[in-house]
Amino acid sequence: MTGPVPVDNDAAKSQLADLVDLVRGGFTELAQAQQDRARLTASAHAGGRRVTVTVNADGVVIETTFADDIGELSFTEIAAAVTAAAQQAAERVRVAAAAIMAGVTRRQEQIPGFDELFPGTPDFIAMIPQPPVVSTAAPGSRERAAPDADAMVFTDVEEVDHDRGPQSLVAEDQW
Repeated sequence: MTGPVPVDNDAAKSQLADLVDLVRGGFTELAQAQQDRARLTASAHAGGRRVTVTVNADGVVIETTFADDIGELSFTEIAAAVTAAAQQAAERVRVAAAAIMAGVTRRQEQIPGFDELFPGTPDFIAMIPQPPVVSTAAPGSRERAAPDADAMVFTDVEEVDHDRGPQSLVAEDQW
């Protein structure tokens, strides 16, 4: 007759303590990375360096400046230059933020997943949908009008004709 496999409580406690230290260190590193990211800004020039746009860590424009010779550009050129500079600055800040968060990501990869701690359970983190890439296309452009290829499509549905009235005995008075 065999009984349960003996568990080395000291080893399990040590492993748990190591895991807690790893997670705690990850939280500390994450908090610092979030602070570093929050302080990020990036600037870009456009329109022959006549337009400078600076954005914060979220890509929100926080300053726009024009050179003294901005009058040499038409309003259309100025508008295009502001848009281009804002998009370039936002990309620069996105790259800088990704570099800051890379260390946090490496640490997170060291933390065992729920499915590793409890074999047979699903990997819940892998189930989280990833957000789509946000378009920088102008309103009304073909890119914005295109249907989302990743949109949910339901195939196990029944069509309902609301104009025909109830089609089931359940909805009739005699039921």
